[in-house]
Amino acid sequence: MMTNTLRSFASGLLIATTTIGAVYLFGPSTAESTAKPAKSMEKQILSEDEMIEQLASNGFVIHTEEEWNKQLASASANKETEEKQGEKEKKTAEEKVVYRAILSVSMGMTSIDVGNALEKAKIIKDGMEFYKEVEKRGLENELRPGTFEFESGMSMEEIISTIFK
Repeated sequence: MMTNTLRSFASGLLIATTTIGAVYLFGPSTAESTAKPAKSMEKQILSEDEMIEQLASNGFVIHTEEEWNKQLASASANKETEEKQGEKEKKTAEEKVVYRAILSVSMGMTSIDVGNALEKAKIIKDGMEFYKEVEKRGLENELRPGTFEFESGMSMEEIISTIFK
């Protein structure tokens, strides 16, 4: 009895598969909906003013091509003006920046230490350049302990004369 049940089940699967294949191959090529379309989906012919009104009521902004080109031109002119003003402000801001630092030189500090401290305080650009200038002048052993005030506009000569004897 088990064999007959299994054969019947296999025959049923074969018939179902054949039927589905035949419908797929020989059936209609496009699916058609039997439901009626909603009112919003029905074909409506709107005038240009009605379309603009409907879009505007949904939050859209509508421009003609001429209005759009005018807006683009004015926006690019504003951008160029802002960029020029930003460059001027940046130049004036860069010119006005002055760094001030108070440096405490203690016993045991070297001119390399002083140069690195001045570089961190943005008084000079390169601490090693400061050290080389001090060494070139032969002042590396004449470092004077104390507290000194510096500004970023000072020359290398002024800085060296302030710290060294």
